[in-house]
Amino acid sequence: MTATPIVETHRTAEELAGATAARLVTRLVDAQSAGRRPHIVLTGGTIARAVHRALRDSPAVASIDWHRVQVWWGDERFVAADDPERNELQARVDLLDALPLDPALVHPVAASDGVHGDDPEAAAEAYAAELAACALPEDHAEVPTFDVLMLGVGPDGHVASLFPEHPGLHETRSVAAVRHSPKPPPTRVSMTFPTLARAREVWFIASGEGKSAAVRNALGGAGHLQVPAAGPRGIERTVWLLDHAAATALPAGLRQPGAR
Repeated sequence: MTATPIVETHRTAEELAGATAARLVTRLVDAQSAGRRPHIVLTGGTIARAVHRALRDSPAVASIDWHRVQVWWGDERFVAADDPERNELQARVDLLDALPLDPALVHPVAASDGVHGDDPEAAAEAYAAELAACALPEDHAEVPTFDVLMLGVGPDGHVASLFPEHPGLHETRSVAAVRHSPKPPPTRVSMTFPTLARAREVWFIASGEGKSAAVRNALGGAGHLQVPAAGPRGIERTVWLLDHAAATALPAGLRQPGAR
């Protein structure tokens, strides 16, 4: 795993979104050129939605064979399928519905009104089984090796639905139900730390001054139980993609100008 995370800053949230979208295109093209069927893990939140829209609107999006891309979610709010707070629904509106994806390769977490009913534990077990079914022998794990796993960062330092000092931080299963979340909605389904570690590249994407303390703490040596964003690391690379506002609390030496 990478010993030192890479930190890239961009002037505005809009520039951050565009640069992140361009970076994702490059990584997917590289993966397909290497003969892989790439796996990507999406995240939710305001900046993630901006990234999705920037990717949708980029002319470079046509350079990817989307029919061979596998799409996952790092976490999901356990709400009804048509709830506008659902990460899957937001991603479909902003990006996925505009891409020529193979529906069989898009892997949403079950909704609270779905096949498992209002049972987040059953939904988590089903998602874990789906991940395991897509793992290859060379992955040496119960989940596939993701090419890019994107994570938003909460003001409290949470990632996916793994919150500070929350029981989910100790989970060893690949996916877990999260109850009594400190952030609404209270019930969620999330990949766990062992699964978040199964990506070639982990990208933390943060925008706004409200995230600056969490960014500083995660990069400044905080423990992952207090600041979950301090935990995940990519197998090959860990990248923090920030706008200037999110980077304001970092030492000047860490604020590198963005580059793909």
